[in-house]
Amino acid sequence: MDMKSNVSYYNEYYFAHCCGTPYQHNEEWLHFFDSIAERLVKDICPKTVLDAGCAMGFLVETLRQKKVEAWGVDISEYAIQKVSPAIQPYCWVDSVTKPFPRKYDLIVCIEVLEHLPPQEAEQAIANFCQHTDDVLFSSSPFDYKEATHFNVQPPEYWAEQFAKQGFVRDVDFDASFITSWAVRFRRNYEPWHRVLRGYERKFWLLWQENQDLRSSTVELHSQISSEEKSLQATNARVEDLQSQLQQTQAELEHSQSQLQQTQEELERSQSQLQQTQVELERSQSQLQQMQAQLEHSQSQIQQTQADLQQAEATIAGMQTSKFWKLRTAWFKLKRGMGRATDG
Repeated sequence: MDMKSNVSYYNEYYFAHCCGTPYQHNEEWLHFFDSIAERLVKDICPKTVLDAGCAMGFLVETLRQKKVEAWGVDISEYAIQKVSPAIQPYCWVDSVTKPFPRKYDLIVCIEVLEHLPPQEAEQAIANFCQHTDDVLFSSSPFDYKEATHFNVQPPEYWAEQFAKQGFVRDVDFDASFITSWAVRFRRNYEPWHRVLRGYERKFWLLWQENQDLRSSTVELHSQISSEEKSLQATNARVEDLQSQLQQTQAELEHSQSQLQQTQEELERSQSQLQQTQVELERSQSQLQQMQAQLEHSQSQIQQTQADLQQAEATIAGMQTSKFWKLRTAWFKLKRGMGRATDG
């Protein structure tokens, strides 16, 4: 975050809008730099550190919390003014191209040199290498959209600039806890054949890993091809089943319609049956009344027949009695007439 010839760029607007998340003293940024500080303490164990392009001094602050003597320098007066009061004595305004007051166990430079023109960036690297034997470096290789990125370069460019100062990449150090392209450059004290041996060893591991990944990719492609065929067959089967399901659903809907009609007819039949039962009960009641009336009539007929028989008997008795009376009277009359004749 340092640019000698365009200091005015790095003002309040820049830190509010050009760093992704607004760059300010908050939990998010402090957590990010605290994680870096923790790895530096654990993996490098420096006693003194300079953050070249420190902005608001977050890395200096988190390193000092971990008992590391840390300092910071930045070209932005606005940023240095925002450094925490307790850390301000350890941060100052200046260009990273200018000599530092002392040597350090480690210089950290995170996303700074892409803001400098190439010549000034090379001066900064030379300055770093004069004040330390160990540089942890990160510079975006592809962020061309940022207006203040005047010197976006691929990793090999920076490796070449450090090599000119006698620094080579530590191929065994993983600096990806900062960015995926971060590198640790260290002063080379070994003969170049030893350096090349280390590079070849790392290259071989990466090459072998790449070959294994390619082989795995080919196998994966084959598996995917096989799975795609199986998937196509499955999709065809699914479509067939979906067609059958739709047909079954149509049949089911038809059956449900018929069932509903049958239920309606059954309900009508049940209603008619209930009505018939009511009528039957009414008819049974009327029949019972008629039977009662019939029994009463039969009883009256029987009584009448008994009365008639009695009357017939009475009449018969009366007729018999009258017959005998008439006969007796006739005989009496006949005897009386016979006497008269005789006289």
